[in-house]
Amino acid sequence: MKIGIVGTGAVGCACALAAVTRGSAREIVLVNRTRKTAAAVATDIRYGTPLGPKIDIADGDYEDLAGSGLVMITAGVNEKTGGATDRNDPQGRLRLLDKNAAIYREIVPRIASAAPEAVLLVVTDPPDPLADAAREAAPKARVISAGTFLDSLRFRVHLGRHFGVDPAQVEAQVIGDHGTSQVFLWSSARVGGVPVAALLKKRGEALKDIREQLEKDVRYANITIIEGHDASQYGIGIVAARIAEMVLRDERAVIPIGSLQKEFGVTLSLPSVVGRDGVVAVLQPELSDEEREGLHKSAASLKVALDHVKEGRS
Repeated sequence: MKIGIVGTGAVGCACALAAVTRGSAREIVLVNRTRKTAAAVATDIRYGTPLGPKIDIADGDYEDLAGSGLVMITAGVNEKTGGATDRNDPQGRLRLLDKNAAIYREIVPRIASAAPEAVLLVVTDPPDPLADAAREAAPKARVISAGTFLDSLRFRVHLGRHFGVDPAQVEAQVIGDHGTSQVFLWSSARVGGVPVAALLKKRGEALKDIREQLEKDVRYANITIIEGHDASQYGIGIVAARIAEMVLRDERAVIPIGSLQKEFGVTLSLPSVVGRDGVVAVLQPELSDEEREGLHKSAASLKVALDHVKEGRS
């Protein structure tokens, strides 16, 4: 089993470290615009591999991605460099789309040519419209976006903190886009099978008492992290490694992850079955009227962003 990682900036390095630590694959190849950087990262991590699962990690060029079951794409301008760290900016990560779409148009055909059987996992922000850009650049490629998987984990962590329970026992999802218009599925959120609304009522709390602040904590978690550490990298690194495992092992795990939703005409996240071919099925969750409206707004914002990019190229 082989993973390729294109881009060895902060996020690419975190993805590589997480994949090595977790034993996500037998072989990992790092590709970067400056190969010397990829070589340095591979060498640094390699020195720790005797203490973990058997893994070979090396630097390479695009042709060395051949045989990969999944290629993570992390190349591009990050939030801090791209000026996407203003909580009051409704564009959020979408501010990075123009520059990163141009980068994707250059590198994705090379990835797809070298590894035509690989699932391409878009990690670069904003991942959902960039997945559409990747699909346009390589129409035959199987493209998925990291989407709202990380947002859903953040949602679970914050709910776990509020109720004083292990987040692993919390069932809660964020769908739509990995951005400011993401949709929190409060109607189906549960702790140990008990609806969050019922738990709040028992505690003498109302949903409105916690909803606004908790959603802000999740929606702007990346900015909070960047304000203290320059880059939001470790959470997404672990998430990307876990997605790679689902694909390489054909796990058929169900997570909220981004794929092309024909109903909306854009890539966005819904609960999906993930296996060797990427997203192999999409599940339609029951939504409240408010959640359904939010999902349509999320799709609309993504479509506007993509149309803007296309207009800029015409």
